[in-house]
Amino acid sequence: MKANYNKALKRVLVYEGGYSNHPDDTGGPTNQGIIQRVYDGYRKSKGQPTRSVRLLTDAERNEIYRRQYADKIRFDALPAGVDFAVFDAAVNSGPSQSTKWLQRAVGVTADGDLGEATLAAVKAHPDHDALIADMCARRLGMMQNLRNWGTFGDGWSKRVANVVLTGQAWAMGSVGPQPIAVHEEGGDAKAVVSDVALPSVSAEAGVQTGLGGGAGVTAVQTAQAQLQPLVGTNKTIDLIFTLLTVATVVIAVGGAAWALYAGRQRRKAERAWSGEAVGDLSPLLSQARAAA
Repeated sequence: MKANYNKALKRVLVYEGGYSNHPDDTGGPTNQGIIQRVYDGYRKSKGQPTRSVRLLTDAERNEIYRRQYADKIRFDALPAGVDFAVFDAAVNSGPSQSTKWLQRAVGVTADGDLGEATLAAVKAHPDHDALIADMCARRLGMMQNLRNWGTFGDGWSKRVANVVLTGQAWAMGSVGPQPIAVHEEGGDAKAVVSDVALPSVSAEAGVQTGLGGGAGVTAVQTAQAQLQPLVGTNKTIDLIFTLLTVATVVIAVGGAAWALYAGRQRRKAERAWSGEAVGDLSPLLSQARAAA
């Protein structure tokens, strides 16, 4: 085990705090960063009955952190500072997503598997300070696209900024800032890719329900066809026919606008999923340095 693993774990535990079960945290009941589902899986793997994650022991916690997170992101093989940044992201958002951010930052295929090609690219990177910042900016970029960002954004932002400053300090062989407790601000809530915000319905559904032509336009056109023979015989009928014509245009334009909006939202979500979305760390780091 690499010497700085224990101090990395201690810092992560400060971020995670104790037990929580916030209704907007899709991780559900969580104790010291371990969610109930992970704890259940761990207990079953040991041939033990499941129980509340509130009863998590320190020994269980430490083994889960090592097996579920540190080993999966190859903590011991990563350079100092980079190891901490990838480890904390893995705890908060899962090892695969954490690895994708790292892979995007070093320019290799973002498949979520930290293999030899990724490891070689990390070690060959000329500036680990910049690498840590790049990876964490991508982490922030995904968080900012989560539907629960409004609830947990402040805590997540402070956590990521502290991780950047700590990782960069460790990369240079210095101590770095003290870890900050973000539990009360939601910085311990799981930030998972499945919570990326998407339009409530797809563009295709909008079209089919009348937002963009489909059934809505067809119904209006049917009514127009029925009135067509009577046009010119009655002012009221003429007015209704005109209004139906306008309605056809409005529905079609509305559907096209919805399709454009939904398409943009989906592309935005895909960038968040893939690790392409990049957040602006500058104001967060300035605040973190000022508070240190």
